[in-house]
Amino acid sequence: MKPLISIITPVHNAAKFLPQCITSVVDQTYTEWEQILIDDCSTDDSAVLIARYASKDPRIKYQRLSKNSGAGVARNRAIKMAKGAYIAFLDSDDMWHPEKLSKQLAFMQDNSHHFTFTSYGTMNAMGEKTDKIMLAKEEVTYNSALYKNPIGCLTVMYDAGYFGKRYMPTIRKRQDYALWLELLKKTNGYGLQEVLATYRNGNESISSNKWKLLTYEWRIYREVEQLSLAKSLFYTLSAVFLKMKSYF
Repeated sequence: MKPLISIITPVHNAAKFLPQCITSVVDQTYTEWEQILIDDCSTDDSAVLIARYASKDPRIKYQRLSKNSGAGVARNRAIKMAKGAYIAFLDSDDMWHPEKLSKQLAFMQDNSHHFTFTSYGTMNAMGEKTDKIMLAKEEVTYNSALYKNPIGCLTVMYDAGYFGKRYMPTIRKRQDYALWLELLKKTNGYGLQEVLATYRNGNESISSNKWKLLTYEWRIYREVEQLSLAKSLFYTLSAVFLKMKSYF
């Protein structure tokens, strides 16, 4: 019997992107999945669109939060609802290639990996694909990941049978990175270097991203990982430097 994969999708005012996202899941060659979409109090037509897809496919599940709480809380609600042996993540404005689940599951099972991710391509806000490819590292350790998050959320799958259900800290941003660090304390992460997903770039300015990176990285190192003041400062500055370097 094939294992069930639970797909975690937070939603907030994503009506214009949801058709591509959900269709990319429905079109998977691997069919034993459930997609759990948690609506973080959208004010657009997201709920209507999800209901339309769910009425045609019972593998698509929907629940709405009582108040706007951020992507981390939405993801945690979905993880709590999940019934799968594996947990995967896909944000509502991103999409997968048709063989993403089948190839990644085989990669995990054939190599006894419990935490994996893949390479991914990018598209602009209008959905036009770009030439930029984010190549997955072959192996990531806890210590190497402290310098900079090397893992794309839309590509991650972890083995819930091995880890149990693992949740994200309730910080407003960068919760996914904090979860990866938690998983990496138990086992290394392994990258499938094939491009199996497409990430949608937003419209935020580079300077804005730098500032957000600084504050979010600091909170993870200091509050979540509880590193010393010196180590927190070192890794925060390292992350900012590496991020800035990637722009040039």
